[in-house]
Amino acid sequence: MPSASPDIPNCGGLPAAVSAFADAFVDFAVSGIFFPTNPPPPLPATPTPAATFLPAPSRLVAIGDLHGDLPKSLAALRLAGLLPSANSPGTSPTSTSWSAGPTLAVQLGDILDRGGDELRLLYFLRRLSISAAAQGGAFLPILGNHEVMNVCGDFRFVTPQGLQEFSSWAGWYRAGLAIKRRCGDLEPPKNPFLGVPKAYPGIRREFWDGIRSRVAALRPNGPIARRFLADLPTVLVVGDSVFVHGGLLEANVEYGLERINAEVSDWIRGQQGDNARAPEYVCGRDAVVWLRRFSEGFNCDCERLKGVLGMIPGAKRMVMGHTIQSEGITAVCGAQAVRVDVGLSKGCGNGLPEVLEINGAGSQVRVITTDPAEAWKYRKQKAAAALEKKGEVKDGLALLVRESHGLKGVEAKA
Repeated sequence: MPSASPDIPNCGGLPAAVSAFADAFVDFAVSGIFFPTNPPPPLPATPTPAATFLPAPSRLVAIGDLHGDLPKSLAALRLAGLLPSANSPGTSPTSTSWSAGPTLAVQLGDILDRGGDELRLLYFLRRLSISAAAQGGAFLPILGNHEVMNVCGDFRFVTPQGLQEFSSWAGWYRAGLAIKRRCGDLEPPKNPFLGVPKAYPGIRREFWDGIRSRVAALRPNGPIARRFLADLPTVLVVGDSVFVHGGLLEANVEYGLERINAEVSDWIRGQQGDNARAPEYVCGRDAVVWLRRFSEGFNCDCERLKGVLGMIPGAKRMVMGHTIQSEGITAVCGAQAVRVDVGLSKGCGNGLPEVLEINGAGSQVRVITTDPAEAWKYRKQKAAAALEKKGEVKDGLALLVRESHGLKGVEAKA
């Protein structure tokens, strides 16, 4: 490497420490979170994909779509016992550390869109995963269609608050880049904003910076996509339960669940190029993150579902998010199809928290619901709020631009 310019400091021979400081500075400025300082193990030359098949734990929990709502997400996590409850002895009522020991929890995707806490949620859930692992447990989100949409540059369900959050991230991220550039011993960091358009005709100018920041962060190989999404599985089999955001068909199983996970991860990581198209099995109505054949209504094709599960050794049920169950978690086809998206987020139903619990290596399945007294109070408040908002227009980004389809597939030059 050529010697540093005389006017650039050499970081006192501590380039790694300077880089780590810059990253920690950005993390805390964006989310208020510091991650553990223990150095991670060196990355292999070829990144290892997330595990697709895991053995049944002593306790298994499933949580549905979160959609950018941190307070409601915390409520669901507390209901599941993954965080201390408000009246837990010896703990702070605001504690956000893992409290479930060896429990394995799966979150069914759709962390992004419809709310203004998307980045804070991504950061918080990553810290929760680290906290869980330290106690012998695991918190494992999977990919939903809204994660795929955002990596593709499809921002139809982004809110103005979500754009503002990414604009703020961009400011802090640029500050971190500036710190790293002041260290002559560091290889110049990649600028994710290069090649991303600054203007978006047809869209209100006030949203341009947020859109540009979001594209830079979430496109393939973007810093947020690479860090928080690339290692998430698209399909996860834990014991006898298959977890997938939309659903699986025969062709998906024949193609290979591990192959799907690896290829989607490679796409998000940018290994096919920063503007590569998403794999076809995560796009379209019958894609694994979009399918609703087994999650809508009570008359789905149970025989077909049984056949799909029969192709996966030991599988007894498919647990899905994606399709809102307005009356709470439902199960059909002899509980072979379990639907856990309760429309939790205020931006997408504002439903009561409910979570699924599977114990006894799959023999005991139950729904954990909100306390009836709290539920009654909540529904009363929700009804009053609905009356106040009657006639208001939803503030999703698609309704605030001149041509909403112009946001679909925002293209950035490599």
